[in-house]
Amino acid sequence: MRIFEPSALQRSREFSSQFIEWLRGKGTVLIVTHDHPDPDSLATAMALKHLILVKTGQRATVAYGGVVGRGENRVMVEKLEIELVPLEGLDVHQYQVVCMVDTQPRAGNNSLPADCKVDLVIDHHPPRESCRECRWVDVRDDYGASATILFEYLLAQEVSLCTKLATILFYAIKSETQDLGREWSPADRLAYLYLLPLSNNRILFDIIHPEVPREYFAAFSHAIRNARTFGDVLVFNLYNIDNPDIVAEMADFLLRVDQVKIVLGMGRYQDAEILSFRTLLADIRAGEVMQAVVAGLGTAGGHGMIAGGQIRPAAPELSAQSDLEEILIERLLHCLNRPVSPGRPLVIT
Repeated sequence: MRIFEPSALQRSREFSSQFIEWLRGKGTVLIVTHDHPDPDSLATAMALKHLILVKTGQRATVAYGGVVGRGENRVMVEKLEIELVPLEGLDVHQYQVVCMVDTQPRAGNNSLPADCKVDLVIDHHPPRESCRECRWVDVRDDYGASATILFEYLLAQEVSLCTKLATILFYAIKSETQDLGREWSPADRLAYLYLLPLSNNRILFDIIHPEVPREYFAAFSHAIRNARTFGDVLVFNLYNIDNPDIVAEMADFLLRVDQVKIVLGMGRYQDAEILSFRTLLADIRAGEVMQAVVAGLGTAGGHGMIAGGQIRPAAPELSAQSDLEEILIERLLHCLNRPVSPGRPLVIT
């Protein structure tokens, strides 16, 4: 199948060729994802690992911080045999080359030590100043998924795609853009259409419909019970959680409430407050809004319609978590030019 014209891959061909030649013979390679990696981060890492192996013969280690928590992501790792190692306890300084995918140095959402030099960054989030310190940077914030960038590298370098890698890349683009319904680019659409017939439908079905523990349904109950609306803004607090991915999942779910256009969710995982922001309004710059909301408290980043953040440390006491929620609500409403009010419960029980 030929969907891409050679000229359309020129940027990817030039960048990947130059990086590969620089990398050749450099020794051991580390590829770092963001914490609690999602399909886009996992797929980008695995595609880069495959590209490096095929073109240079060098084996790379893919490392992550946090946990792979969401049911779909755990099935994806198992069924597609994605090899990962925890970043915690790993001596990152033993690697001659360090790559970072779907995140950037000192972004606040990865566990790579701040003193570790990063050689390559591939991402689709807005570029940060920290990238100026890296030798190789390919940041395309007009793309809907980092996996699309790696797909273009593979195509430009004429690297064949096995079924599992095609499935990994397809599901990453599918989930990141919500089936091309959210923040997608023409490049994402072309990659999606190219990869679909190469993907394993049975594995895709298993990923999309994973078995989940009963505690998963308790999160829905907590989110709905604790949710408050402030006009078209909805805020919920899950308090102490065992799975950091559940905050984003509940934010996506509650964005379906009628007349709600903006959702901010939060929950405390270990020593951090995990924040997730979603909006249906295309003119709201979600990443910038989240950065303003957590200014002086934590770190945040994102795109036009989705964003996330972290606040460390987060106190374990429920009263302290409730106080933090009120601070974040007031900041959010001010930032959005919405009137500050006590809010209304989503449901009355």
